[in-house]
Amino acid sequence: MTEPLHQELLTLAQEAARRAGELLRDGRPADLAVAATKSSPIDVVTEMDIAAEKLITELIAAHRPDDGFLGEEGASTEGTSGIRWVIDPLDGTVNYLYGLPTWAVSIAAEQDGEAVVGVVAAPMRGETYHAVRGGGARATGAWEGERELACRPAPPLDQALVSTGFNYVSEVRTHQAEVAGKLIPLLRDIRRSGSAAVDLCDVASGRLDGYYERGLHAWDLAAGDLIAREAGALTGGRPGERPAHDLTIAATPGVFEPLQRLLEDFGAWHD
Repeated sequence: MTEPLHQELLTLAQEAARRAGELLRDGRPADLAVAATKSSPIDVVTEMDIAAEKLITELIAAHRPDDGFLGEEGASTEGTSGIRWVIDPLDGTVNYLYGLPTWAVSIAAEQDGEAVVGVVAAPMRGETYHAVRGGGARATGAWEGERELACRPAPPLDQALVSTGFNYVSEVRTHQAEVAGKLIPLLRDIRRSGSAAVDLCDVASGRLDGYYERGLHAWDLAAGDLIAREAGALTGGRPGERPAHDLTIAATPGVFEPLQRLLEDFGAWHD
């Protein structure tokens, strides 16, 4: 049974994610990748990103004025209620720029520092994922009604499909490519979607056996991490640590520990 506060937070996050997703989907110029109306296409994406975060924070603040915020585009207020919203208004910016469908709106609500609600909306997939701490994870999409999410049964590591991401700093990206090169022969294969939030939800929904990435921020992973955990996945960072900027891992039980050991051996958390 979801307690009333958490249900209130979930309903608000779902509405904010839906509206922001519609704004981004419907407001994207068809020729964005070659747009000539701004100094560069990136300016258009940045404007959409900021507009989406503004929509989310204003909608939430209208209902819960005492809550705090942490957003990728600069929203940062302490709040006095014990609730903080962690927001990535557009996760998968380069995908959005190029017209690729894998981008998402990610909204999490933290209570006293712990994520209690997570919502990830992927408008071009027509899917929205959500979780409440202790209440499981669910999704809506092309299927009828809500679908309860569960990560895949663990395969042997050499049959695991694992996703990752790459940093925009060339030196870091080069090291990440070296790590991926060492991993590929030991796995079924590696994928790279371009959205951490979507990757975490794909672990939750059984579309991936695991995911790892270096360099994520709180807004990249807060909602997706909760959704993955509530679907039965294990999440963490370096051994004994929580998901962090150094390293974030999410995987089905049975894949998580051997994947974590390999990433530690390969120095995935540093260059």
